[in-house]
Amino acid sequence: MSVFKGVGVALITPFDENGINFDAFGNIIEFLIENKADALCVCGTTGEPSTMTKEEKSAAIAFAVKKVAGRVPVVAGCGCNNTAETVENAKTAQALGADALLIVTPYYNKCTQNGLIAHYSAVAKSVDIPIIVYNVPGRTGVNILPRTALKLSEIKNIVAIKEAGGNIDQLQELVRLTEGKMDVYLGEDALTYVGMALGAKGVISVAANAAPALMRNITESAFRGEWEKARAQQLKLLPFIKNLFCEVNPIPAKKAMCLLGFNAGVPRLPLTEMEEENALKLRDSMRELGLIN
Repeated sequence: MSVFKGVGVALITPFDENGINFDAFGNIIEFLIENKADALCVCGTTGEPSTMTKEEKSAAIAFAVKKVAGRVPVVAGCGCNNTAETVENAKTAQALGADALLIVTPYYNKCTQNGLIAHYSAVAKSVDIPIIVYNVPGRTGVNILPRTALKLSEIKNIVAIKEAGGNIDQLQELVRLTEGKMDVYLGEDALTYVGMALGAKGVISVAANAAPALMRNITESAFRGEWEKARAQQLKLLPFIKNLFCEVNPIPAKKAMCLLGFNAGVPRLPLTEMEEENALKLRDSMRELGLIN
């Protein structure tokens, strides 16, 4: 059974001088649910978990679970480069009420494909809720090969993969090998249409923080088989998506939420605020989409 179909939002985490700004976090969650997000992913890469304390991550997951109150699935990011710590994170997220887990490949260690299987097997055995494995080699230095994903799909509660490798050949092979065995979610907004055409179940989206309804238009059109409409919607969003990734995520995503009027704050160091020239381009692309005046 799928964790979700359509648009899962890779949520930003709004910070202020005291830590997580829970008022702003709650407002963003309500905005996304009102605009028909299909799932919310907390403490994924976009949420800056690498700069958060263990207590902050637990607090963010607990808050999201309570705020969402079962309206959509809450997927908790739990991965790190230490298997034992990932297991503990996974157990904590399950205890806090998360509906599913997003587990990134161990970064920096650069384990082998056998290491990936052993890592995910250990995490999967420690919890009962569904797991989405997360492949983002540009950040982690490790690539989950399609045949490895197929092996992971044999583990009962590993039900999906978020594929953010940017390699369409690999994406095609991944879908071919795992079809009917695990769901594939796009991890790159710019490839949503392409992935849906290949058979992906949806996208875990950064762009959907600021444009949830517009991203959902793509997936809904695809599910209806309205491919020309989905294509047009993807191309319409492309300038905005490009501006969202002209600097390291989530720098532009946080700026976009601030431009929408949310008190999203700024990224934590070592990330910095968006450069002014890039921020102006982001603002212009949001105006073109009617997201802001």
